[in-house]
Amino acid sequence: MATQKQRDTAKRNVKKAQSAAKSQQTLKHLPSRTRTALGEEAAAVRRGDAPTRKELYEQARRLEIAGRSRMGKADLKRAVARASR
Repeated sequence: MATQKQRDTAKRNVKKAQSAAKSQQTLKHLPSRTRTALGEEAAAVRRGDAPTRKELYEQARRLEIAGRSRMGKADLKRAVARASR
């Protein structure tokens, strides 16, 4: 059974973790132009006009592109386009 001191410390740690998570909400701190571009990209993926990262990764795997696991979506898109020429 935990002592009162341990319970108090645990509560403090939870509050610190919640505070840190709340302060690191990075999307809302981005410029509006960037947020708009991210929203448009997400909408294109939902409509099926643009591939997801997972789909791009699978294409890169089929094309045997090295370093694909460390690439982000934009990097994968460029690498697949270069390899598909």
